[in-house]
Amino acid sequence: MNAHEAIPVAPASLPPSSVSFREAFMFWLKLGFISFGGPAGQIAIMHQELVENRRWISERRFLHALNYCMVLPGPEAQQLATYIGWLMHRTWGGIVAGALFVLPSLLILIGLSWLYIAFGNLPLVAGLFYGIKPAVTAIVLQAAHRIGSRALRNSTLWAIAAASFVAIFALDVPFPAIVAAAALIGYIGGRIAPDRFKTGGAHGNADKSFGPALIDDDTPTPEHARFRWPGLLRIAVVGGLLWAVPMGLLIAFYGWHGALTQMGWFFTKAALLTFGGAYAVLPYVYQGAVEHYNWLTPTQMIDGLALGETTPGPLIMVVAFVGFVGAYAKALFGPYSLFLAGAAAATLVTWFTFLPSFLFILAGGPLIETTHNDLKFTAPLTAITAAVVGVILNLAVFFGYHVLWPQGLGAHFDWISALIALAAAIALFRFKRNVIHVIAACALAGLMLKLLLP
Repeated sequence: MNAHEAIPVAPASLPPSSVSFREAFMFWLKLGFISFGGPAGQIAIMHQELVENRRWISERRFLHALNYCMVLPGPEAQQLATYIGWLMHRTWGGIVAGALFVLPSLLILIGLSWLYIAFGNLPLVAGLFYGIKPAVTAIVLQAAHRIGSRALRNSTLWAIAAASFVAIFALDVPFPAIVAAAALIGYIGGRIAPDRFKTGGAHGNADKSFGPALIDDDTPTPEHARFRWPGLLRIAVVGGLLWAVPMGLLIAFYGWHGALTQMGWFFTKAALLTFGGAYAVLPYVYQGAVEHYNWLTPTQMIDGLALGETTPGPLIMVVAFVGFVGAYAKALFGPYSLFLAGAAAATLVTWFTFLPSFLFILAGGPLIETTHNDLKFTAPLTAITAAVVGVILNLAVFFGYHVLWPQGLGAHFDWISALIALAAAIALFRFKRNVIHVIAACALAGLMLKLLLP
């Protein structure tokens, strides 16, 4: 064969004829351990593996599912994994995909949380966290900039962001009230001045093809994914029981005001408020966990976010740290079962945080599969996203205050932490360095500085 002769198409260009449940299980398990980089990185990994390499699903169907997940409250990457797992292998496929996205992170965070609270006062651990905290401040500031650069497209949305910052920073307005007000403004504004609340396609339309896929653009919707009212009712009833039975048992054993009961109720509400990602709900978690319930201190909250940034899985998994530290510190199971109390609380809050995500996919998926047109954000969600920018900026200010003035504004300014934060910000904004690399470098810098300047 000379160089100008046609080369036959290799069998590898054909889509897989089928994907077994075991094969899918192994992939979702692997994903749970390598899903670093926040939602953008996690979605990129799934796109590369499922659309480009394995071709389990086409580009258009992948983005169609993603656009639906972006509209929902909750971690969109975990919901996307649940959606694709459900589309391929029915309800249990979705449950396995979504659970394995979270389970490795939960187990890792339980171990790290125990090491943190049991050995956090050791010079080695204290030095590492001394460098990590300023890095987290820069990371949160970058999150506000990243979301703001996409969301604040006109003066109206800028005004909403500014108002939300003032509301939570100066007036201490609860986060749910800010979300509700922004949604109302968006609803009214979308009717009065729709151009001011026009949404950009965050993920756009699919215009690429990586070859035929198992679930292709024109693949008929599987029978199990077709919408039926009895199916929706069944999921609603089962989902309600999966929430009500654990909550009822907690009330029966510990009463409504028991710490574990309040954790379950609080994180159920948090799960329904995570529009805009984990950074958006962190101020709400802080308001409840630190200020209202006193489950942990402001410093511990910053440290927990640092651990969440360095582990795989959704960043909202920081709730597992909150639950572990709260139960461990309060010795909910007695002084001889501290780890058991922490592990139980971490598992409990993870259950109540992620249960709604599964229900949104299993209940809403059949409705979305009735059409393959792209979904768009509504005007209320556009306004909520703008408000979220102000809320995240407040979170950065909160972290900066506790890192740079650790003993309060009347005490000394920690110029070493300020330099570490500045270096982290330059690495993130100017050189676009990976978050994990920045945290690791700052942790080592903090440790060295603590050893040199005790």
